[in-house]
Amino acid sequence: MELLSSNLALTLAFILLAVASSVHAQDSPRDFLNGHNAARAEVGVQPLTWDDQVANYAQSYADQRAADCNLAHSNGPYGENIAMATGDLSAVDAVKMWVDEKSHYDPSSNSCVGGECLHYTQVVWSGSTSLGCAKVRCNGGGTFVTCNYDPRGNYVGQRPF
Repeated sequence: MELLSSNLALTLAFILLAVASSVHAQDSPRDFLNGHNAARAEVGVQPLTWDDQVANYAQSYADQRAADCNLAHSNGPYGENIAMATGDLSAVDAVKMWVDEKSHYDPSSNSCVGGECLHYTQVVWSGSTSLGCAKVRCNGGGTFVTCNYDPRGNYVGQRPF
């Protein structure tokens, strides 16, 4: 009976580990970087690198947003994109949401046409060289994701690339 109990406990531990791993699938630094750098490569901009200091800032701010999940910017020292969903939002999906704004960016006039594009222009801002992101599950449900960029971008009158 003791062996059966040990095997059952071990099996449950593996199941819990598998569930925990799947919850965090697509939420690694590499997942955040891949989406950003694919968009940057499309317009000939150098790839971003992961910066632990910037990521720590992002995590600290995300932790504050876990209480309310409000889409409010930190107004900190870095460029910033934020996203929120009522369910789970992966790093991959958050970055895709920002990059999908590309269709609203008009390079010839350097402006947004027909919708939001400033998340996209921050993703591809050529002056930004490093990235740090974080994701939290909100206390009331939902997900808050933030990415911070160093140096910041989206300066009025300047082109992203």
